[in-house]
Amino acid sequence: MTPLALILVGIGSIAVLLLLILWLRLHPFVALLTVAVGVALLTGMPVAKLADAVQGSMGRTMGHIAIIVALGAMIGRMIDLSGGAAVVAQGLVRRVGAAHVPLALVISAFGVGIPVFFEVGVIMLMPLVYGMARQTGRPPAVFGIPMAVTMLTMHALLPPHPGAVAVAAALGVGAGHMLLLGLPLAAVVTVLTYVLTRPIMAQPFGCAPDIRAVVDEARDAAHGHGAEDEPARLFMQAGQRRPVAMGEIIAVIAVPVMLMVTGTLAGELMSPGRLRSVLVFAGIPFVALGLDVMLCAWLLGLRRGLALATVSEVVAAALPGTAIIILITGAGGAFAQVLVGSGVGDALGGLLAASGLPLLVLAFVLTMILRVAQGPTTVALMTTAGILGPMIGRLHLDQTHLALVALAMGSGGMALSHVNDAGFWIVTRMCGVSVREGLRSWSIMTLVAALLVFAGVATMWAVLPT
Repeated sequence: MTPLALILVGIGSIAVLLLLILWLRLHPFVALLTVAVGVALLTGMPVAKLADAVQGSMGRTMGHIAIIVALGAMIGRMIDLSGGAAVVAQGLVRRVGAAHVPLALVISAFGVGIPVFFEVGVIMLMPLVYGMARQTGRPPAVFGIPMAVTMLTMHALLPPHPGAVAVAAALGVGAGHMLLLGLPLAAVVTVLTYVLTRPIMAQPFGCAPDIRAVVDEARDAAHGHGAEDEPARLFMQAGQRRPVAMGEIIAVIAVPVMLMVTGTLAGELMSPGRLRSVLVFAGIPFVALGLDVMLCAWLLGLRRGLALATVSEVVAAALPGTAIIILITGAGGAFAQVLVGSGVGDALGGLLAASGLPLLVLAFVLTMILRVAQGPTTVALMTTAGILGPMIGRLHLDQTHLALVALAMGSGGMALSHVNDAGFWIVTRMCGVSVREGLRSWSIMTLVAALLVFAGVATMWAVLPT
């Protein structure tokens, strides 16, 4: 298939997917799988490899997401039922006022997002989002979407996130230079994005029934009468007898963050040895979250007199609600991988690389188009680095300007997250918004943040000496 035909197939597949979901109301899971299979067949993928292409890529995506989502849901349920989310929400309202609580969550996300991968950070902070929604009566999206945009900004720009690390390796730029330039840039962009996108977040948002049930769960559990509500009611009553302190909830959120930071630093700075191995092991995201589940179980349940069986039932009840998030995210990963494997990204890259655009603009535009066409930020960044790496190497740029090129790629890699991006489905499903609402808010806000980052990079490129 010619490059032009591949590009048209990629564009058409996204249009068909939006048509199926928005107008025909087909379930996203079914729509994503249907379009993925269609793209594979249209681009000439052998039928014998079709099952492996779809199932294999879906399995890899779910293998990464499922454990994190499940463990995060367990932590979130215990924080919610113990009253911890309400305690933090009330504390934030008292300190910053109800109008500024979204900004407080954005600032929290900035700190968490430096060492923690996007999906992990969103899952970890979602209990606070639900607590604020319960406390203020506003939809979770008002708090969750700005928080998630901040997490994505950190994920796209800074090491140790995989896309930034891959770009740094491909261009030969040190992680220190990227952090030195990227961290203050990300801080400024976070504030500007929050301010400039407030009109977007002022629009009315709905809330899906399953997410509304999660938001209301801690309140309803106290009045439930079914046998299935008994463990939740006991967990909540234990928190009422011995109220949870804000420090306990902050500790529960901070522990996995610190484990992951320590593991990253140990892997990069310590010499091989038993201590280094232990720290690196504890810093693996699913290990850190698993340890945090045990900490939550003891701190919020067992220490308050609950039986282990009761705590186990509360934890287990968090799992059914995660199934649809995991399945949709996996299907999104399958669709994205089929687009990558079909050669759509290579066709776009070759077309743009011959366009004669200035280097910084080319790095941004190519990564953004690959992001829109293929989906995942990390894939778009790695593809762009592979296409432009040889050309950039011949320019003999200094470390500062190489870092700026890498940051320009990062800005393109965060733009216009939509239906072929697993992150889109995580954010929209956990915030309870429809696909249409997600496109009008999350997708546009990621574009605004990306343009602000690129504007900052272009300014530094013009100001900093070569």
